[in-house]
Amino acid sequence: MPTASPDMVDLARWVRALKGLDDLRDRCGVGVGNIRAVSWNLDLGGVDGVLERRLRGQSEVLAALRPDVLALQECTFWDADEERRLLWMADVLGMVPVRMEPSRLGDGRNHTALLYRPSALRLIGRRTLGAGVYHHALIRARLRPVHTRDDRHDVLVFGTHLTHLDGDRRLAEARCLTDYAGPLPGMPDRALLLGDLHCPDPDDAEPVDWERLPRNLHARHRLIAPDGNFGPMDRRALAVLVNAGWIDPQSLTGRARAATVGHGEGIPLRLDHILVRGLPVESYRTHDTPEARAVSDHLPVVLDTSLMEPRLPGRESEPRLPGPVSGRGTHV
Repeated sequence: MPTASPDMVDLARWVRALKGLDDLRDRCGVGVGNIRAVSWNLDLGGVDGVLERRLRGQSEVLAALRPDVLALQECTFWDADEERRLLWMADVLGMVPVRMEPSRLGDGRNHTALLYRPSALRLIGRRTLGAGVYHHALIRARLRPVHTRDDRHDVLVFGTHLTHLDGDRRLAEARCLTDYAGPLPGMPDRALLLGDLHCPDPDDAEPVDWERLPRNLHARHRLIAPDGNFGPMDRRALAVLVNAGWIDPQSLTGRARAATVGHGEGIPLRLDHILVRGLPVESYRTHDTPEARAVSDHLPVVLDTSLMEPRLPGRESEPRLPGPVSGRGTHV
């Protein structure tokens, strides 16, 4: 059999690099490797008794956002009918579940889910971590851009939901993620952590009047002194993650985002987060719209990043796969 010429090898490589890209803009090399990550607590799975109006509204909000990586918390009742709701949501969004895991505590109906878009990313590995530690769940995925052939552009993605009940346990859960804030043998250098961390942003104001929150719920949010008295807000879980090396994208963009909870009668706080390691940040925001407010007590968090440097048309005489990111966004 004749050996393929170098020109044909290059052509085949370029065809593989193009495979799976969505439109002409991507085929010209602009926007290659851009991904959008979204995290959202759905509030009882978007299900109220037998009604699924909120769930359908949530699907419309998410379809408009078009995430490539999606972490969902409080997927309550999504195990029913052979995970019908999970598979329906994945189909509506053009995504594939990495895993959906039940909460370890409770009645078993609350779930945490992680999904990815197969036209943008390939699933290389997946695991559920933190058995015996997490109130809810911690899901880890290793994802790779579809048009790459090796692990140079892989990214670790974590989807989680930290406990709302106990600040000490929440801190222990966060400590399970500190190892991934720095180099680990055999692991990618880049990572995303998405979830309802149930921990306020460092710049969230201390409530002037804690009585706006029922006193029986104060233990969820406040430090507790040895004598049992309540102190200020418990911010330790997020602090230990950032001190370990995870980056809050707000520190890179220089723009504060809106609260994710408390847009009704509660205390406005940023309890939902997307943290990064080794990735540029194009934008980071809370998706605060009337449509999102109407269907959950939390708002979605949206982060845009890039896994690769786009190849600009005419820059090179022969095609090649995009190289590392340079000169775009803010690097960590």
